[in-house]
Amino acid sequence: MQFLAVGLLALAAIVVTTQILGERAAKHEALSDARGTTEVLARSVAEPAVPRGLVDGIPSAVDRFDRVALSRLLVNDVRRIKVWSSDGTIVYSDDVRLIGNRFALGADEMAILRNGGSDAEVSDLTAPENRYERQGGGLVEVYTQIHSPEGQPLLFEAYFSVAGIEARQSQVVAPFQRITGGALVVLVGIATAMLWVLTRRAGRAAADRERLLRSAATASDAERRRIARDLHDGVVQDLAASAFAVSALARDAAEPERSRLLDTGKSLRGSMRDLRSLLVEIHPPGLSAGALPAALEDLSAPAAAAGVEVTVSVSELGAVSDQSLALVWRVAQEAVRNTLRHARATALSITVVREAGSVVLEVTDDGIGFDPGAVRALSHFGLRGLESLARDSSGRLTIRSAPGQGATVRLEVEP
Repeated sequence: MQFLAVGLLALAAIVVTTQILGERAAKHEALSDARGTTEVLARSVAEPAVPRGLVDGIPSAVDRFDRVALSRLLVNDVRRIKVWSSDGTIVYSDDVRLIGNRFALGADEMAILRNGGSDAEVSDLTAPENRYERQGGGLVEVYTQIHSPEGQPLLFEAYFSVAGIEARQSQVVAPFQRITGGALVVLVGIATAMLWVLTRRAGRAAADRERLLRSAATASDAERRRIARDLHDGVVQDLAASAFAVSALARDAAEPERSRLLDTGKSLRGSMRDLRSLLVEIHPPGLSAGALPAALEDLSAPAAAAGVEVTVSVSELGAVSDQSLALVWRVAQEAVRNTLRHARATALSITVVREAGSVVLEVTDDGIGFDPGAVRALSHFGLRGLESLARDSSGRLTIRSAPGQGATVRLEVEP
């Protein structure tokens, strides 16, 4: 839908741009037709019919030219004809009221009189020479050069209606609009079909990737669970049995063997505790609200073994979803791991309570602290990962810390 929306916007831009450029080109073509018509009338009809004496305003000459003008010059969309002398005098007009009047010629008209050629412009109906055309709608005047029999250059001017020019413009642009519109419709149809096919293909590919990722995650989780189970049922149990056996031997042994056996038993129990913590890291236990305290005790065992004073407190939580328990476990795991790696703390507290309809986890240490903003700026993946996990589960993660003041990681999540 996004691709299609962008494509439709691009299509609209193309249509608007094509319309503007097409109308501009059609207008130019319509004006060119008007100039061509004017030049044909001027060269083929008006100039050969100009009698001697027209420039001087002789009535008989004006009458002879008028008979030609009325029948052969006022054709098609030509509304008015004027012939000017170089001093600005209208020597002929199909409206006899203008004949003999003198008006100032503009620079463009004088250039055509001197050099020839043709030009077109919208008539200024407020000008005095156009006072009799004001009731007939907009006009376009086209002028070109002709010569009288005496050899004097004259300005031949024909007036066309704006409506006629616009009609011609529409005739020019309409076929191209139909061609462009049809081509764009075909393009939209083809592009839509291609987008539909590509989207379905991309959807299938995404589904395949998701299935493969889920399979890989499931396989990895199963393998981690198998390793943890084998270690727990094998090595951990053997260590526990060995620790009990050594303790039993120590009770019956005399000094100094007794002391050495007690030290050996203590070492075995420490190794067993470390191995249980490693098992927790490899694969978390089956979490439930009742099993969460023991799981957090196992999680914090490495901190206790490192000489950190650990306190774990879990209040009555009631019914809590597996997703929320897993999030509490994951945040606690990352917080304890960061404490061991970076905090240099002497005390660590893990508290889980139920407040105002939310499960609240707080992991607090008395370590060296840090600046959370600076850590985020350095793209610390642990903190960013925790925040992403909390957002994905509709939870809220807050990290409070400052250099030299320890750190508190607080998670609030719906049960």
